[in-house]
Amino acid sequence: MDALKKRDIELIALNCSGNPLAYEKDLAVTLKTFQLAQMLGIKKIIMMSGLPVGCKGDSTPVWVTTSWPPETKDVLDYQWEDVAIPAWHKLVKDAENCGIECIALENHGYQLVYNPETLLRLRGEVGDMVGMNLDPGHMFWMGGDPIEAVRLLDKALYHIHGKDSRLERRMVGANGVLDTKTIDRFGERSWNYVAIGYGHDLLWWKEFFSVCRMVGYEDYVSLEMEDMTMTPLEGVKTSIIALRQAISK
Repeated sequence: MDALKKRDIELIALNCSGNPLAYEKDLAVTLKTFQLAQMLGIKKIIMMSGLPVGCKGDSTPVWVTTSWPPETKDVLDYQWEDVAIPAWHKLVKDAENCGIECIALENHGYQLVYNPETLLRLRGEVGDMVGMNLDPGHMFWMGGDPIEAVRLLDKALYHIHGKDSRLERRMVGANGVLDTKTIDRFGERSWNYVAIGYGHDLLWWKEFFSVCRMVGYEDYVSLEMEDMTMTPLEGVKTSIIALRQAISK
């Protein structure tokens, strides 16, 4: 921490984005991250909700995205009532014991919490330790509106990832947004993560951050760079320039 301070770098959060609801090794990393946060005096954890298996005795997490066939309801009931809610009650207590003040869950696909509605359901069960790490890049490809998500989340907005994504018109028009091709095959995908401003222009980003301020969010924005059409450094520089323009008051 002294080395960071000498370089004028502030550590604001720790991230442990695994699947603590399905894998013991990821749960162990999560608990160790809580303990490390206590040692470092860090009050915010960034992570994902995790995704349980589909039924007792199964070994593979199941992401349910439709209400048919009817057995999907049984899967969801098991995931929420039997696994997630009890597990998150314990995780919240473990976090409190380590002096953590908030856990920001990323709205990532293949997670039980992947949008404001599911976040608010979990928050309603386990309390306001849990809020959202809103990543607009995920909302875009799922067909959501991050600005409306901010309004709905209100005080449950705990962190923001600065990341954009773009629907690739030719591909998404024919095949829709559900796409299992790996991100290195960006020329074939229905959507791609892109540098800030390459999916949505600065006017959109300015409105987004303005609405974030309207609900009282004055905290940090963490840049994520996953644009496969650029070198990592080029993408980071491009995105930072755009973010600075969008955030400036």
